[in-house]
Amino acid sequence: MSLWVDKYRPTELAALSCHAPLSAQLTRLAQSNDLPHLLFYGPSGGGKKTRILAILRELYGPSVEKVKLDTRSFTTPSNRTLSVAVVSSLYHLEVTPSEVGFHDRVVVQDLIKEVAQAPQLNAHANRRFKVVVIHEADTLTRDAQTALRRTMERYTSNLRVILCCNTTSRIISPIRSRCLLVRVPAPSEDEVCQVLQSVADKEQVQLPDVLARRIALQSERNLRRAILMLEALHAQDQTLKENVPIPLADWQEYIQEVAASMVQEQTPQRLLQVRSKYYELMAHCIPPSVILKELVFALMKNVDDQLKPEIITQAAFYDHRLQCGQKAIFHLEAFTAQFMSAYKRYLIEMYG
Repeated sequence: MSLWVDKYRPTELAALSCHAPLSAQLTRLAQSNDLPHLLFYGPSGGGKKTRILAILRELYGPSVEKVKLDTRSFTTPSNRTLSVAVVSSLYHLEVTPSEVGFHDRVVVQDLIKEVAQAPQLNAHANRRFKVVVIHEADTLTRDAQTALRRTMERYTSNLRVILCCNTTSRIISPIRSRCLLVRVPAPSEDEVCQVLQSVADKEQVQLPDVLARRIALQSERNLRRAILMLEALHAQDQTLKENVPIPLADWQEYIQEVAASMVQEQTPQRLLQVRSKYYELMAHCIPPSVILKELVFALMKNVDDQLKPEIITQAAFYDHRLQCGQKAIFHLEAFTAQFMSAYKRYLIEMYG
């Protein structure tokens, strides 16, 4: 039994209801004789990965869905062994090199060379080139992106690279210039409601329009999150009503508790407790940038307007540090210490 978000994921470009003009353009591109390197970017839950899989199906047919999960090992120049999970078929390969941190250059070089130098196993394939899909491309180090650029140039005759990321601001310009940029914006609220009603109809669930609109608003137009919210509400109560409360995700409630504890007490002991909670959140695969964003929103609800500009300034500073540094816990803890110091100073000035 699969989740609704996977069960009803479209497999063809024509079946995508959101951004129909973009789907039509990608269909024409896939049917052309030569596919360029592609760079998909846009907010989470907009349908980037779904469109990438639909393009692969358009290129190679339904056999591209016969995939296997492998663990590849790579050796760094310092003789350190790295293991990376790889999803592959006869025609394409999907990988997330950022899983190995600053050693991602080795993964990018060795893996793409291996794919590019291996011949196409199916002589009757519609395309003579293979495709490498790189997820979270905006988290690649600069060395890895430079190595990727050289590899794209060298093996362009029998290899196509599809990059997937949330923003192009951290992609170096040589890679952007070698790819066709495809922006996948977040769906509108009406489109999210339309998809939710379609999923509900297939599951024979009565979904009130008011509730669908509330889910679209609370999910922040993230289609994947909206469908998960709908399934969670249906699991709690088979009869969906307009005024049913939509619970937050567990990790969001946990971050709100962290924010409340920071406002309640500003001591070194409380800072250590918050640090341990950050570790717990990251252990459950919550990205540090998401933790910082949700934490700032929660803090803004609990402080006076006088403190909000300073909180935003510090959040922007440490968000930049998160992108440039390697140890996320250092920057999250530093932001926490800065907030506690500013809030303690504010309390002393106001109440003595």
